Amino acid sequence: MTTVTWAAPGRVNLIGEHTDYNGGFVLPLALPHRTTATVTARTDGRLRVRSAQRPGEVAETTVADLGPGAAQTAHAWAGYVLGVVWALREAGHPVGAGADVVVDGRVPEGAGLSSSAALECAVATALDDVLGLGLRRTELARLAQWAENEYVGVPSGIMDQMAAMLCAAGHALFLDCRSLAAEHVPLDPDRHGLIVLVVDTRAPHRLVGGEYADRRRSCEQATAALGVPRLRDVPPAGLDAALARLADGTLRRRVRHVVTENQRVLDTVRLLRAGRTADIGPLLSASHASLREDFEVTTPHLDAAVHAALDAGALGARMTGGGFGGCALALVRSGAAEQVRSAVRRAYLEAGFDPPRFFAVTPSAGAHRTAVA
Repeated sequence: MTTVTWAAPGRVNLIGEHTDYNGGFVLPLALPHRTTATVTARTDGRLRVRSAQRPGEVAETTVADLGPGAAQTAHAWAGYVLGVVWALREAGHPVGAGADVVVDGRVPEGAGLSSSAALECAVATALDDVLGLGLRRTELARLAQWAENEYVGVPSGIMDQMAAMLCAAGHALFLDCRSLAAEHVPLDPDRHGLIVLVVDTRAPHRLVGGEYADRRRSCEQATAALGVPRLRDVPPAGLDAALARLADGTLRRRVRHVVTENQRVLDTVRLLRAGRTADIGPLLSASHASLREDFEVTTPHLDAAVHAALDAGALGARMTGGGFGGCALALVRSGAAEQVRSAVRRAYLEAGFDPPRFFAVTPSAGAHRTAVA
């Protein structure tokens, strides 16, 4: 039997938060941290899934028995793998013969760096390869998102899977989440004497709970009240008029964030195209303020990291990911990186938080094959 190994990266979103499921714009980049999936085709219709991080745990079922719901496996992590096979099956692709899947995840879990999409996309690309399905990257991303939404039960947008599939080294991915048109925008912080510093707050990032789903419902309610296809269709020039039509203060705040965040993405892309990387800092900080005040998804850990980084001289800083924990990022001059790290550590010590972790981001490549046997 042929065996293939594919790797897919985690991502950090430079800017454009909670805009993807509103049909808007995002600007993620792939991390060097990645998850691999080694897949061997079977002929008996069975699925056997193992993880290098969880030795001794094996999830085993048949392709025919797959269906959404936690009862499918005692191991929650395996649901992302089984969900991808289920999505391929439901879309009519010939996966019924089964497979052995071994995953090795090096994307930090629970940090808002999209470890789930990395897992899904590594599995999807490996299955596509070993079974000769010939699917396009965009279609695989859609199926991976479907698996996460319907099989696992997380109502996430398309950004994470598209980033894992399409990102390129040395670039951020400018993605229109409605048309799925994508552009690779040059992003080389080193060339400009800059570092994109990620702060892992070590406060768990959880999207399965009700808060993320509540934000999405609020956006859907506002969309219906305004009579637009998606909140992306509210133009910045028409924002005040749109807000005046909403009686509910919470919905007004949600709409204001989405509309202004979409514009911040466009402004960031414009600056990056012009080679003005240092000038995006204020846009990052404005994004965090909007996520804190209007979308209400930051936490004390995230706010402390952002405030300390800015006080220590960061050009801009913001939470990244869905919020409710996870990571923040800061754009800093190379010579100020240790100063920013020290300031964040000190702020966490004073607040009684666990020490944060740090790593600098290098824009990396999307999913790719690493081995075949």
